[in-house]
Amino acid sequence: MSLRGWIEKHYPEPNIYRWVGLLLEGISAAVLFFLMALTCCDVIGRYLFNNSINGAFEITQMGLAIMVFAQMPVITWRGSHVVVDLLDHILGHRIIKVLGIFSVFIVSTSFYFLAVRIYELAGRSLRRGEVTEYLHIPTGYLAQYIAIMSWVTAACMLTYGAYRVLKESPVTQTVGE
Repeated sequence: MSLRGWIEKHYPEPNIYRWVGLLLEGISAAVLFFLMALTCCDVIGRYLFNNSINGAFEITQMGLAIMVFAQMPVITWRGSHVVVDLLDHILGHRIIKVLGIFSVFIVSTSFYFLAVRIYELAGRSLRRGEVTEYLHIPTGYLAQYIAIMSWVTAACMLTYGAYRVLKESPVTQTVGE
């Protein structure tokens, strides 16, 4: 299978969403690989040489934040969240679509206002010069990244999330899907 065929198979989203998803999942994969290598080196250094990597805990915390918030837009626009559909068989298809659109607006506005507040806190953190304990990395930049990714998530949910809700036909899922 060619690279183009693999991308089309694993990234069914249209246009720019495909490439944004590929980029964000590539970032997450690279960070995950780096965290794996860091943890292995830290454990080897701790047990074989009696010396661990300084700041490994801080780097792991920041890497996890980068990884989680890089995946947030992809998970949101694919609708990969946990969904409880107890009333879907009772309510009509039209009501389900209206509730889906309502949830798109609630999620996107929540992410937007959350991002606004996080960005304000990031600016305050940078003005105060707050840094991590061991490596002295400014924490405001990571908070700004989290705010930006939350805005991207809100935009993706509002555009492609709404498109998915309106496009989808009624499908029932079986247990395990």
